Amino acid sequence: MPARKVVITMNNRPPSQITMDVIKDAGFEVEYVSSDTEEQVITAASDADVLLVGTVPHTTRKVLEALPNLKMVGRSGVGVDSVDLEAATELGIAVTNTPGINTSEVADHAMAMLLSITRQIPELRDATKAGAWSDRPQEVNALRGKLRRIAGNTVGIYGFGNIGRAFASRARGFGPARIIAHDPYVPQTTADLYGVQLVDFDTLLSESDYITVHSPATAETNHAFNIESFRKMKPTAVFINCARGPIVDEAGLQEALETNVIYAAGIDVTQTEPLDAESPLLKLTNLTITPHFAGGSDVTSAEGSKRWGENAVNVLTGQPLHGLGNPDVVKVIAVKRSQGDTRWEGIPDPVTSRGF
Repeated sequence: MPARKVVITMNNRPPSQITMDVIKDAGFEVEYVSSDTEEQVITAASDADVLLVGTVPHTTRKVLEALPNLKMVGRSGVGVDSVDLEAATELGIAVTNTPGINTSEVADHAMAMLLSITRQIPELRDATKAGAWSDRPQEVNALRGKLRRIAGNTVGIYGFGNIGRAFASRARGFGPARIIAHDPYVPQTTADLYGVQLVDFDTLLSESDYITVHSPATAETNHAFNIESFRKMKPTAVFINCARGPIVDEAGLQEALETNVIYAAGIDVTQTEPLDAESPLLKLTNLTITPHFAGGSDVTSAEGSKRWGENAVNVLTGQPLHGLGNPDVVKVIAVKRSQGDTRWEGIPDPVTSRGF
């Protein structure tokens, strides 16, 4: 059997040694190459059987079509939005992720953002450390009038998958009058288990005092939150996005915050990452922003690194994957095998004889 090769391309940090060891211990060659462009990825992975990637650079059709040996693209984390799923499926390339590893962390981060805004934590901290409590009490007293409560208000959730449900469980402890959610793919019987009422999108916008986004980035959700959406929200509304940047039209968010269409926002993700240091978003005083760290913790780092490497090993040894982002590839691979396609030659059948 020919030697199998796994290539890891990320442009912001090297992979964990955990990931490298999982692959090496299974007897496969693994190489890390820092890559910022499509061309660099293509060069690095020219003979790769598996490509492990982060969020950037995107794994486009151009990249996928240039890698004839590629069987799988493994995304770190829970998303697959940076990989061209349509192209991968057409070519018979599996796209995997590691779902479920950071559900608690993202829900915690969204809750922390909401609490930071409603309780003015960063502002009170900065004023107190600057001596305002004793020397300029009017500064801290001015912040008192901005403090708000969650109890008695309506919390809205856009996207009611695992993370949206985890957020609902956390929010319920703060005593909101209602928790509502919009997700056309979830039945009310499921939402009932969490004390959540499913509503249409316009109702979510108009009735929520606080809205948090926990949806994948798809063609359907792209720029779902734009200036028109924000104008349907209450002027006192707080908007949180710890999901994916493309769900929000950043120009619309900027306008909504600058003109007080909504009260405040907290985001952990942006359309282009990292966010440019000169972005006008960074100048908004009513925007709390963190650098796509919502899913991070000591637990997710270790477990995610392990599962990321395991996906590479499992696809080459015919074992179940942790997450398959393009399930239609199952049929495509089966057809290509029957037609004598050599991409999967010598690889135990990983998707046509096992469930995911």
